[in-house]
Amino acid sequence: MVRVRLKLPSSEGRVARWLVAFMTLGFIALAAAAIAIGWITVRNRTYTAEILHTQDVRQAIATLQIQMEQSETARRGYILAGKPLFATAYARSAGNLVPSIRKLRHLTRDNPRQGARLDLIEPRFVQLRALRTQSMTLVASGRIAEAQRRFAVDASVPLMRGIRYRTQAMAADEVRLLAIRTARQERTSALFLSVAGLAAALLLVVAILAVLLIRRYTADLAASRDSLRTLNETLEEQVAERTADLSRANEEIQRFAYIVSHDLRSPLVNVMGFTAELAAAAVPLAELVDRAEVEAPHILTEDARLAAREDLPEAIGFIRTSTQKMDRLINAILKLAREGRRTIAPEHIDPAQLVDTIVGAMQHVVDDRGAVVRVERPMPAIVTDRLALEQILSNLIENATKYLQPGRPGEIVVKGHTERGRVILSVVDNGRGIDPRDHQRVFDLFRRSGAQDQPGEGIGLAHVRALAYRLGGTIDVQSTLGDGATFRLNLPTHMTIQDAA
Repeated sequence: MVRVRLKLPSSEGRVARWLVAFMTLGFIALAAAAIAIGWITVRNRTYTAEILHTQDVRQAIATLQIQMEQSETARRGYILAGKPLFATAYARSAGNLVPSIRKLRHLTRDNPRQGARLDLIEPRFVQLRALRTQSMTLVASGRIAEAQRRFAVDASVPLMRGIRYRTQAMAADEVRLLAIRTARQERTSALFLSVAGLAAALLLVVAILAVLLIRRYTADLAASRDSLRTLNETLEEQVAERTADLSRANEEIQRFAYIVSHDLRSPLVNVMGFTAELAAAAVPLAELVDRAEVEAPHILTEDARLAAREDLPEAIGFIRTSTQKMDRLINAILKLAREGRRTIAPEHIDPAQLVDTIVGAMQHVVDDRGAVVRVERPMPAIVTDRLALEQILSNLIENATKYLQPGRPGEIVVKGHTERGRVILSVVDNGRGIDPRDHQRVFDLFRRSGAQDQPGEGIGLAHVRALAYRLGGTIDVQSTLGDGATFRLNLPTHMTIQDAA
């Protein structure tokens, strides 16, 4: 009898190696984009601060101009009419001139051109203030005619004209600086979008290639299975050989998720190791710069000093933070995968007692965060998986203690009731709340809501929802910003193994 050999479409591990290669390329692109975006963000923040500073200077100049004009107008009105109302207006506006000049001097201390203009304004202001004080004193003593005669011949007008000219020049210079700094910020924003777009495009290409590879492998495997079925009437040894090949192929498919998650850690470990070596090498480099600065300062440039003391440590810190985040994400994904394979074991549970155990285990965390957890009894008994329910409630209670409203003591209430033959367990808090637009989004993987001021990767609630589904239930949230949140876990009263499936 003719022996027909069935060949699988690729050798063992070949597809996995290609897939890991694609994932590694995507990670490298993501890391490079993250570093570039981080640098661009720092530069953009600097440009934004410069723009805000320019706006502050413009506001200070405008305020000074208004106060100069208001005080001069009040003085002339007092000379012409002699009414106390003008004297009061003059005193109010003139009293703010000196602080305004000081503020403008402080804001322009980094601009020699503006400082030079202020050096010309201040002596003119002193002379003008003396003339104004003389006029106001003459009018206050009833010598209005003499005040008017002196005003007609004194230097108030040319002094005021000189001050106006120089404040207008200062304002024009700030407008010029604002245009320059705004253009730099726009260029930086455009660069940011370009880098982000390039990274997204590269990741998309990698993802498409990986999907095509998997689809091709899956199609080839399906073809192999069809061929195997056509040979089911051949010799027993041929059937055994084909069955063994098919089993190995199926095992390879099952190992894909584990291989990807596991092998993805290898380049990550390399990056973390090289980052540690860079950090270690930066120490003697900084010491060498310090020594050169003392013993041979002429060979040390400012760029070298900044690179050794600031730029290199900052870059190393950013890389370390990024790799640590990626490591946490991989660990979380592996944890989710292991939980998905765990066998569900329903048993009778008292939810109130379970919550007491959870709160007791995290009592120090609750106390440190200034919160109080209260259990409303009685709570309905339930038949479900203890470990899964404990993980769900632990996550919800910990989140409630984590996202408190500043200035308001945290209060968390855990309660339960039956509704239409199902058990509803609720975790109610008075924290910062969740925007209604994010009520569904918070349960998605790697998605978070509100201010990102607490540690986390956006995995906890996704894990909670997955566990709730495995227990044959659902979970939802009711909340408004600033008024706390209520998470409702809806579970069957008596769970069976069929529900878990």
